[in-house]
Amino acid sequence: MTRIITGEVRMKRRSGKAHEQQGLLPFEMEEVAQDIRVTSYAGLPLVAEAYRATGAAEAVKRCVQTRERRRERGLTDEQLVESFLLLLSAGGECNDDFDEMRRDVGLGEMMGYELPSSSRAKEFLYAFHDDERDADVAQRRFETPSFVPLETRPLEGLHEALRAVVASAQRERAERFATLDIDATIIVSEKREAAMTYEGQKGYQPVVAYWAEQEMIVAEEFRDGNVPAGTDLLRVLKKGVETLPEGVERIYVRADSAAYEHEFLNWCRETTPKGLPIIFAVSADMSRELRRAVERLPSTAWKELDRRGGAIRSWAEVEFIPSAGSVKKGRAPDRYLAIRLVPEQREMFSDGSEVKHFAVVTNDWGRDGAALLEWHRQKAGTIERMHHTLKNELGAGVMPCARFGANAAWFRLNALTANVLTVLKRLALPKELSKAEPKRLRFRVLCVAGQLVHHARRLSVRVAQRRLGGEWLIIARRILRRIARRCAAHAPPVPAFN
Repeated sequence: MTRIITGEVRMKRRSGKAHEQQGLLPFEMEEVAQDIRVTSYAGLPLVAEAYRATGAAEAVKRCVQTRERRRERGLTDEQLVESFLLLLSAGGECNDDFDEMRRDVGLGEMMGYELPSSSRAKEFLYAFHDDERDADVAQRRFETPSFVPLETRPLEGLHEALRAVVASAQRERAERFATLDIDATIIVSEKREAAMTYEGQKGYQPVVAYWAEQEMIVAEEFRDGNVPAGTDLLRVLKKGVETLPEGVERIYVRADSAAYEHEFLNWCRETTPKGLPIIFAVSADMSRELRRAVERLPSTAWKELDRRGGAIRSWAEVEFIPSAGSVKKGRAPDRYLAIRLVPEQREMFSDGSEVKHFAVVTNDWGRDGAALLEWHRQKAGTIERMHHTLKNELGAGVMPCARFGANAAWFRLNALTANVLTVLKRLALPKELSKAEPKRLRFRVLCVAGQLVHHARRLSVRVAQRRLGGEWLIIARRILRRIARRCAAHAPPVPAFN
């Protein structure tokens, strides 16, 4: 039995000499000068293999044309993007973390190249920002505070990698329905260039379109913090719909009140992108007219939904036509569903009211009202969970620099990382990890110790089988190799770089 004694120096005899114990635990640590052929990231190359297997690397090679690439030095664009995916998957939150990862010589051996230094990674991010447009963008922002700069060509190209991952996931496990949840999120930042958000904090407010069935981001747009969430929201929706791959038979759209405006709803009502109708459910602004219509409802119109958080939730159908902008000859009217919250103890809410009312507008007349409201509420577990993943599980919660284009690229790289990890956990890893967040994937799969062995001009990585409870890494690599073969059959030719 080992005794731990604090407050005094313990001595023991070894070869007739007194020896001081290093710490409180019963082991000794020794540092050696030579490189030890081990790695702390034996499972991390799975992220790179998923990135390559889905065709995302080829998409970067075709579409991302940075100034750094034109210099034809060092790592390629696809290798640099891959390095960022490794950094974010491993828990890195800034460029400086590359220098720490480069110290793991085993990771570089497994990848076949050394990860970029922090300064090289910063140069790559800067390539997504157009310095020549700074004066014009500043003037446009001064004239219109809610101005959203157009994306640079390299940033547009990075979206093609996102599209490739989505298409690959659909080929491997097709979903007939596409429920697109659209929502903005606030990223707090104290940078001088950050703008004030509606919450009174400086930061940024990107918008994300999320495909709930595939658990993937299909579009996102980086924005300044002072840009209202509803600004040009239709542009993000159109980009998300356009990113959807073949095989989708019906499109659904869920959003909060930021999407409650005529241009957004009219497009959903009138267009059939890819020949598919759009069913939408959007939180409605509680205008004075809508509130009056809701308050006029008889008590018999209300049906109880549930009792949560000390309040009774009820719902009712309400006849309401908001304005002439929503009325068009031959167009079916929208359906409005009202929600009423009443405290069980008859207490007042924080604003002094005894009852709160909300509403949802939809063009779905076939579904039961209670079921439709519950379905609309489920976006809290999809898009809001993805916001949490991006900001708290990955690195999107910390912006790397002051340049808008570089920050936009950083956010898109986080979105790409989230999609690649979704492919990995849903298609290649055991079912028990299909819903795992990045932190859990690091603990169970990505950040495990491995021993590197060179023999007969081959590199082998040994991982303790008991550590993973089975040959997860080997099986996952074989699955990703099969995905890569199928993806190669659908990949477009790679043009020469101009």
